Amino acid sequence: MTVSHELKRVIGRRMLLLFVVGDILGAGIYALVGKVAGHVGGALWAPFLVAFVLAALTATAYAELVGKYPQAAGAALYTNKAFGIPFVTFIVAFAVMMSGITSASAAARAFGGRYLAEFITLPVVVGAFIFLALITIVNFAGISESVKVNVTLTIIEAFGLLVIVAIGIYALFTGEGEPARALEFHPVSGAFLGILGGTALAFYALLGFEDSVNLAEEAKEPQRDYPRALFGGIAVAAVIYLAVAFTATMLVDTKTLVASTGPLLEVVKVAGLAFPPKVFALIALLAVGNTALINMLMASRLVYGMARQRIIPATFGAVHPTRATPWVAIVFTVGIAAALVSTGEIGPLADTTVLLLLCVFALVNICVLVLRKDRVEHEHFVAPTWMPALGAVVCLFLTLPITGRSGDVYLRAAILVGIGVVLWFVNRLFVGPIKEIDITKINPPD
Repeated sequence: MTVSHELKRVIGRRMLLLFVVGDILGAGIYALVGKVAGHVGGALWAPFLVAFVLAALTATAYAELVGKYPQAAGAALYTNKAFGIPFVTFIVAFAVMMSGITSASAAARAFGGRYLAEFITLPVVVGAFIFLALITIVNFAGISESVKVNVTLTIIEAFGLLVIVAIGIYALFTGEGEPARALEFHPVSGAFLGILGGTALAFYALLGFEDSVNLAEEAKEPQRDYPRALFGGIAVAAVIYLAVAFTATMLVDTKTLVASTGPLLEVVKVAGLAFPPKVFALIALLAVGNTALINMLMASRLVYGMARQRIIPATFGAVHPTRATPWVAIVFTVGIAAALVSTGEIGPLADTTVLLLLCVFALVNICVLVLRKDRVEHEHFVAPTWMPALGAVVCLFLTLPITGRSGDVYLRAAILVGIGVVLWFVNRLFVGPIKEIDITKINPPD
């Protein structure tokens, strides 16, 4: 039996907490505050609050599974352990990969919009394509994600949001803005459906917490530290997001927020507490860029890993002879991203990301219950049974059309997953049935 080398366990609780916060903060809140406001009106904080509560249910499932299986693989690993069906494991991994591409595409649209316009005026699609080109160059050149780089980007992202919070506090003390607007509901389809639709979209702004699973294998004491860091990180991000949402609706009218692709920049421009708009636009671009870059790196490496495991055609596993990067996988993923950017707006692309990951989350919640029969020797966090059970129901409910999700979102998600199905069966013609998948070799750690 070949013994594989393990990753060094060097990440402590504080660093893990920072990673969780950093994974959550990013493009979503910078780009989607206005879109969420379109569902509920001035009370745009409400969908974010509901989204955080519901996300906490799924977080309990991740906390238990990470403690039980502290490996850098995530949802596909848990699906593989729970059901042992290679095709299902593959589809989960492929859906996660595609969610990264749709997320990056939404970020690219956000990059090419209002924030970039602070420096140069370009059509949104053109700005988005330039952004994708830059990401592709970095991806092709090769990049080694380090703790210091992640921490720096996290601080930049968080600083921009704290600027908005500071603006809100200043506005409250000076009597600026209209705090009463935060209690105004103006949903098109009624309060319940408005909150439901807003919540389904607000999920995009906090989806990153599941990426922290990939750090479990490098955490010093994942069984003890990961649950605390996960719930603590979600709580910190929730406070920041709710404060940002309240500030945005207090200082900027709903119509302006809904129309803007850079809603937080609108807040900075009307604030009594002066902050250079160009500096804030640069912070927002870095936050959006970080989200997209991480997602495209993840997506291309997942495709490469699947090809090297002969789960999809081996062509996708080709490595460039001089740059040592998976160039075919990079071209494949950026090609899909370019098609998505050309055919979708920020809202629908974010909704597609949410739809794909809600399906994955529902399965993770089911996996934690199925795997209760699998005992491990070490102690770990155990979620109250009702939480992952309710989490599965909630995630499945949020995938329904009742949330107001448009038909093109479902079609887009079906096509993206369908690409994976085609690749699976094309590959099967050449290499035969796949009897087992070593998921740890497919999903590389961050």
